[in-house]
Amino acid sequence: MPGLLETIDSPLDLRRLPEDQLPELAREIRSLILDVISRNSGHFASSLGVVELTLALHRVFNTPRDKIIWDVGHQAYVHKIITGRREQFHTIRKKGGLSGYPRREESPYDVFGVGHASTSISAALGLATGRDLRGDDFHVVAVIGDGSMTGGMAWEAINNAGASGRDMLIVLNDNRMSISPNVGALARYFNEIITHEAYNKLKADIWDFLGKIPNMGEKVRGGISQLEKAVKSLLVPGIVFEKLGIRYFGPVNGQDIHALIQILEQIKDLKGPRLLHVYTQKGKGVPFAENDPYKWHAGGQFDPRNGEALKKSSPVSYTDVFGKTLTKLCASHPNVVGITAAMASGCGLKHLADKYPSRFFDVGIAEQHAVTFAGGLALEGTKPVVAIYSTFLQRAYDQIVHDIALQRLPVAFVLDRGGLVGDDGATHNGVFDLSYLRHIPNMVIMAPKDELEMQRMVLTLVEYNEGPVAMRYPRGCGPGAAIVEDPEALEPIEIGTWEVLAAGTEMVVLAIGSMVYPALEAAQTLREEGISIEIVNARFARPLDDRMMEELVHRHKVWVTVEENVLAGGFGSGVMEALERRGMLSSVLLNRLGIHDRFSDHGTREEVLQDEGLDVASLSDAFRLIRTKALEMKVG
Repeated sequence: MPGLLETIDSPLDLRRLPEDQLPELAREIRSLILDVISRNSGHFASSLGVVELTLALHRVFNTPRDKIIWDVGHQAYVHKIITGRREQFHTIRKKGGLSGYPRREESPYDVFGVGHASTSISAALGLATGRDLRGDDFHVVAVIGDGSMTGGMAWEAINNAGASGRDMLIVLNDNRMSISPNVGALARYFNEIITHEAYNKLKADIWDFLGKIPNMGEKVRGGISQLEKAVKSLLVPGIVFEKLGIRYFGPVNGQDIHALIQILEQIKDLKGPRLLHVYTQKGKGVPFAENDPYKWHAGGQFDPRNGEALKKSSPVSYTDVFGKTLTKLCASHPNVVGITAAMASGCGLKHLADKYPSRFFDVGIAEQHAVTFAGGLALEGTKPVVAIYSTFLQRAYDQIVHDIALQRLPVAFVLDRGGLVGDDGATHNGVFDLSYLRHIPNMVIMAPKDELEMQRMVLTLVEYNEGPVAMRYPRGCGPGAAIVEDPEALEPIEIGTWEVLAAGTEMVVLAIGSMVYPALEAAQTLREEGISIEIVNARFARPLDDRMMEELVHRHKVWVTVEENVLAGGFGSGVMEALERRGMLSSVLLNRLGIHDRFSDHGTREEVLQDEGLDVASLSDAFRLIRTKALEMKVG
């Protein structure tokens, strides 16, 4: 017998469904999410927590004419399921399938593309303003939460929304990662009073009447307003929003579908900016996710019955190598501290947090603050190591330039997910960092070819005190180089030095970071065909190894650079600029390989690398073609 979910192909179908059947629909949606994400991997606990909230929003509001904007995006799986994408949900995060985040090209219900946090209120206010300028009358709803309220951009938008007075609704999904709710019978009772249609009509009528009374009217108005705010401040935690000009409602149980529908119906047509505080349970409906919502924020494939990972053993990840190495080095480097922006586990700093909790700082989703905070710490003699995903550090570009590099402060930046991330897609690809960091004066940038070199680079960045230094590394595991358990046995790498890994006579390939081993493999393939290629591990994108470059010019006329970064302004551009400065660019045939001028789509990391021509087979073809072109041009 078909379930209720099979009858839901759009929010219109949802609105036709009897309200007493919605809890069963919620159960079926959770079952679908568990089944698909256990096989596909992806963001799990957040979407489980917003099932009822999503159903209530689409039932009460006339989407897609009314606009719902999701923050961070990984809360939007339920939204996708009930907006015509149920049958495609099994393709989520797969190549050619649904994106893991709202995407405008994918559906008219995806009003605003998102992948980073704290953006929904700003976008919603922009939509509401545009609506008013055109004289339209649809509703605008921003759903924020899951830690996004720690981001400064959210509060900038709240400040602006309160001042604007525009009609819009902010739904704060409080799953204990932001504001804690004040829940109780008095709060619920008072909330029912202030949202009731009769109460709001009476209040409006009295307000208008008082305004017509000479002299005393305004005083009485002020007294009533102060009384309401005083009562609210005692019963609910929303006085801060009220002070900012946003009318506060809640908190409401986000797993009570009937209560959600009732309050949304009551407040949706009220005027001005409003905020509905909804508390939800991250991982709701799946016991192992409820018990550890942080672990189950996102993950790989798992057994849906118990949450056990399906991949029992795998090489240690770059993230773990970094985190464990840094933690061990803390014993001999007492001035080292770690900073993260709500990504302790994701960026490997959980090891440091467990071992040295007083030397670990999680500032929340606030990358700009994290960077400048690190600058202040550096002034007091500490060695701050700021670990942030490459794509998220983009948000703190100004702080890197003005607060760190300009003052030459010894802050270390560790950029996880440097390069293509695979199934998370375009919003999370860290393919711009070599470009946006390379042109900043005083900055040192390095990228390891394997796990052992990463360990040496961690030591290098910890001991480098001449200014800012950055290390970027890719998602996942490295090629399996032996790891040194005792970091005291490591040696730092001399800043700005490269190394030759394989000799060759016909061309030189300068590969950096994650592209070193694929370049070596491709060169080996061509060596079997009688083509001789020299491979250089260009482990520093800034400064470049000037001495080796001058030597290579005398040995090779055909050069190739390979990087997992956009070509514009990246490592290859740096090599080209260096050759030009020395008047040597005309002496070589330079070819640059990297990410094309586009936003790479989602798929497995291997699939996306192939699309970009950066897998071993594609590199072999590229090297062969470059050699053929050089022979035709009689270069070399």
